[in-house]
Amino acid sequence: MMKLFMAMGAAGCLALPISVRAADPATNPDPAAIWNQGKAEVSRYALSQGRYRDNHEGDAVLIFVAEPFSRSKQVKVDDWQAAGDDLVNVLKLNHTRNFVTGLYPYSLMLSTFTPLDARTPQPPLKITASVQEWCGHVFTQINRRGEGFEIAGYSYFESEGDWKESIRSVLTEDEIWTRIRLSPGQLPTGEIELLPGALHARLTHQALRPAKARAEWIEADPKAHDPAKVRGYRVRYTSGSDRVLSLWFERAAPHGIVAWEEAYTDVAGVPLTTRARRTHVKWIDYWTRHSNADRALRSELGLSPDR
Repeated sequence: MMKLFMAMGAAGCLALPISVRAADPATNPDPAAIWNQGKAEVSRYALSQGRYRDNHEGDAVLIFVAEPFSRSKQVKVDDWQAAGDDLVNVLKLNHTRNFVTGLYPYSLMLSTFTPLDARTPQPPLKITASVQEWCGHVFTQINRRGEGFEIAGYSYFESEGDWKESIRSVLTEDEIWTRIRLSPGQLPTGEIELLPGALHARLTHQALRPAKARAEWIEADPKAHDPAKVRGYRVRYTSGSDRVLSLWFERAAPHGIVAWEEAYTDVAGVPLTTRARRTHVKWIDYWTRHSNADRALRSELGLSPDR
């Protein structure tokens, strides 16, 4: 397929290949046609984050965008035209959360890179997660290696420190979010094995180990969503933790995520529930909008123009 080269500023995203084929994201269900258009879907969510026995209000943002990726190096390629067979188009999810606990702020970010192919769902090539707050910061990276994953963790906590290990291949919780956007009908149900979410593992200081879970489709609450337009998917862990993750998304392509909820018991034995509800959504080439004049776009997404 003929592709065009987008030259962007050095501080922005570089060398994004764009499909010439036109597509309307609201009506065209072909994932490649939807995502290879040179724009990202940016959604803001009203966040209520469970932490330290309380719930803290904040913002969550989900950014879904197609990018050219190196299959071997597992990084975004600088020149997709020179990448050859090493090039793979991925659907990237950048998932951020910002909230304040009492005096000090938290900033969380998760990135998931999933091959853009709905016909044969593939495991993500890479997942990264970081948590920054006034005590320090921690970072996790998961790379696809052959038929398994290589995991590296870095932390300022002595009990966690720096470590690396390899695990066998299992479905990852973090790829559920991108699979919903590509081919939700191919999500598994029943008894499954799952690698828990990297952000949750970091916040609860838990090692990343495959765990047993039960996955099921759920109906949307008519008080919150129209069940004819929105459906849900729930994962209930049956080993390792009592956590329950529920996501609600639009039935029509491209299956926008409208809300999610995480219920679990924290390290202090306190039941907590994190909730997020979509308030704004915009398709935009955000990486070109970096002038002071573009701050007004943050207000259009329900975000503060100053942070």
